[in-house]
Amino acid sequence: MAKDIHWARDLYGVLETAGQTPVARPLAALNTAYATDGIVIRATAKVAKPISLVYLHGAETSDAILHHVVRVEEGAELTILENGPAAARFNKCMEISVADRGRFHHVRAQGRDHERRAATHMFARIGAESAYKSFTLTVNGVMTRNEHVIEIAGNGAIAHVAGAAMGDAKINAFHQDDTVFITHDAVGCESRQVFKKVLRNGAAGVFQGKILVKPGAQKTDGYQISQALLLDDEASFQAKPELEIYADDVKCSHGSTTGAIDDTALFYLRARGVPRETAIDLLVLAFIDEAIAEIEDPALQDDIRTRLQLWLDRRRRD
Repeated sequence: MAKDIHWARDLYGVLETAGQTPVARPLAALNTAYATDGIVIRATAKVAKPISLVYLHGAETSDAILHHVVRVEEGAELTILENGPAAARFNKCMEISVADRGRFHHVRAQGRDHERRAATHMFARIGAESAYKSFTLTVNGVMTRNEHVIEIAGNGAIAHVAGAAMGDAKINAFHQDDTVFITHDAVGCESRQVFKKVLRNGAAGVFQGKILVKPGAQKTDGYQISQALLLDDEASFQAKPELEIYADDVKCSHGSTTGAIDDTALFYLRARGVPRETAIDLLVLAFIDEAIAEIEDPALQDDIRTRLQLWLDRRRRD
């Protein structure tokens, strides 16, 4: 950003500022004001391979503020992967502009930093016939809040946001919050919010999701689901799904469920010789798979499933 990159300067802080209305996001404003590091990426065609951002930190008391800017030009396509611990206290913003007929894919894994306290924000504006798809896996971490603020500004665009969280507070506290605000301001657009959380030993999960359909945004198709699987009586989940609709030709739905392991399914597996802990892990993976299926690349889906299986295996040994 020290260079004279006009396309980045035109975006920096603009989408974040727009995302402050109608709900203030003070940590994002702090990020824009004080961040001195970040990545700027401009895609002008289809990028053959994903761009992988790997975060590293070497001190248990580290702080990091990062601000990324991504521009996907008309007809271009880009995949960004995020992985690795960034800091003990992490504040990150990513502003994404997707032009007409552009495609943006994002897959993020948060997990190796057990003491993580993180606030992440993704602000996006997408044009006509474009696609924005983001998936986040969250395991471990004392406190994590992931926010998405997306404006669908062009006709025929789609925005899919999904997440899976696995929380076990037996060793460290675990509080994980997904907050999503999608605004439909164009005709014939589609949005999906699919979030699954598995919680135990006092772990806490939160989902806040809103679909706003502005006047004139006819033929909108909005879908939102948040579900939690509580593996004991100490875990908790709070959900706040919202629809605010000012157009009359739309199809929007939302739902939220909280429950325990299905005793019938567990009995079915146990009756066929599957050990109890293995059977529970199989049901957990099946429960989460709807969110993982939102990832477009099958190889990345398999990578996320493998990470979850390894996490379950480690927790079983603990």
